[in-house]
Amino acid sequence: MSTQSDWITVGALADGFAPESFILPNLADLAERRFELNFANGWQISHRFDAQQVHWQAADGHSSGSAAYRATSLRAGIYLVDFVKHEAGQAWSISLVLDTLNSAFTAVIGRLPDEAQTHEGLYHRALAGQPLTGVQVEFLHGSLDQPWQDGACPHAPTEELVGLRNLYRYSPTEVYEHVYLNRDYYSWQCLRGVEQGLCDTDRAHYYKLAEQLYLFVWREKIVPTLGLIVIDLQQHRSDGKIFGYAGDGFEELSNFPVASYCRVLNVTEYDSDE
Repeated sequence: MSTQSDWITVGALADGFAPESFILPNLADLAERRFELNFANGWQISHRFDAQQVHWQAADGHSSGSAAYRATSLRAGIYLVDFVKHEAGQAWSISLVLDTLNSAFTAVIGRLPDEAQTHEGLYHRALAGQPLTGVQVEFLHGSLDQPWQDGACPHAPTEELVGLRNLYRYSPTEVYEHVYLNRDYYSWQCLRGVEQGLCDTDRAHYYKLAEQLYLFVWREKIVPTLGLIVIDLQQHRSDGKIFGYAGDGFEELSNFPVASYCRVLNVTEYDSDE
């Protein structure tokens, strides 16, 4: 266990989380199933699952491929599917929330900054009016197995987590605290584990999937990192992943699962005029 405030790579973080981690099993529920994803922006991409890989094919023929995937579910009928897509020399983090209860989905597409972007520096990015993090993310919504219509996807941005202070226990050795500050930012600190003593405030994104079920995504600026978890406040569980460069170079990626037992520490409520 580290007691120094030293930043570590995502690969080293994965090594710290791995022993006795509370990750959920990779479900076989989606094996041999096929979904037509009809995006609100007009894309049509079929996804076919077998026991180990997801195979996608765009209706226009411009995109196709296969990748190993992880599928989990905190609520019956709502699946989180995660994989890394390699295309045209680029690597993309793909996370799909497949909501079979509402025949809807949300796709989270992320990309890490390249080496040149990481050398820009936070001050330079601030003066240029750019986001402090170079990690990019896009949220797309659509319908499952039926044509898209406005309002067909109930997943929507939310402020219901704002003011919440939550404790996440990812393993016997890895414990974190989140404070959801406002609609755009949250703060975290490592209470126990390989990042003990570290803390920061980073860009955050919140979506409500169902009652007390949320999709939370964050983008870190010190070590380029995309984090994504589904939070179930009813069952006090979370599940998701962390994506970044495995080492101090830019050749190898780390995309590792994280899941926790979580509990609310307190909630701060603000008056409407504050």
